Amino acid sequence: MSTNVISQQSRYWIGVVSSSHVKRGVLGGFAQLCHGKSAPLRRMCPSDWLIYYSPQTDMSKGEKLQAFTAIGQVADDRVYEYQMSESFVPFRRNIRYIPCREVKIADLMDQLTFTRGNRNWGYTFRYGHFEIGFEDFLTIAGSMLGAAETSNIFPSSLN
Repeated sequence: MSTNVISQQSRYWIGVVSSSHVKRGVLGGFAQLCHGKSAPLRRMCPSDWLIYYSPQTDMSKGEKLQAFTAIGQVADDRVYEYQMSESFVPFRRNIRYIPCREVKIADLMDQLTFTRGNRNWGYTFRYGHFEIGFEDFLTIAGSMLGAAETSNIFPSSLN
């Protein structure tokens, strides 16, 4: 995974999407955020990282999940439209996903700066896409990927 190395210019993002939609994105190698809007995708740059958080299993009638469900790196500069139906043409962005395990946010609440000691931690997630710091990214990624994969992606100087 030498292409998936963090650079000093990388930024780190959370996207909020149901796990069923995350699975479609991972299989297709794309990100789609905020009901298909282009603005969140345009905020990201090649070499940035995206972690998906899934509050539910499905968008409308899904079961509560509250877990980080996928992680990947923005692959290129391209934000493009994709016709899903006659009436729905969302924007997408190519992402290189890395195989990972699902991690419940409850397991990391006390370690993340955007949730630690915050009774209303879920409010931030309502935006659908937000930036996180490097330390929070490392905490989540380390839990999702495990030590072996994490050491392949993150140079030792950043650990």
